[in-house]
Amino acid sequence: MTLDPQPLAPALAAAEAAGWTTLRLDLDGVRGKAELMRRCEGALRLPDWFGGNWDALADALRDLSWLPGAGAGPDADAGVGGRLVAVTSWRGFAEARPGDWETLVEILEEAVDFWRGAEGVPQLTVLLAEPGSGPGPDAWAPPPTPRLKRRRG
Repeated sequence: MTLDPQPLAPALAAAEAAGWTTLRLDLDGVRGKAELMRRCEGALRLPDWFGGNWDALADALRDLSWLPGAGAGPDADAGVGGRLVAVTSWRGFAEARPGDWETLVEILEEAVDFWRGAEGVPQLTVLLAEPGSGPGPDAWAPPPTPRLKRRRG
């Protein structure tokens, strides 16, 4: 699983070149759970049945049949390209709502584990990125990510 901060531009380019579906969840300015759910719904193109809560988010990330190019399960279609979800500008939300951030990370980790395909090949990868101070919009610096306890409530 890739929940360690990574440079964004090279990962997106490689995923797209490999035929993966790429999604970007930008958490800039998100400071509450309701806004997080709205942002997830729009950025991840969640289905109409998404209920805007933790369980619905977990269910949607384990289904993925609503996402273009998705199969019905982690081993349903070996020919399906992977999916890359890039979570950007997450640090402000993590600092403002550490409990909600921990829950989001747990849900993302569980979804990545669920979608680990045959022979451990990931069909869903999540990476974290923060804007760096380097030149241009594609300069991303990997910030340190704390290891979070597994807990959902």
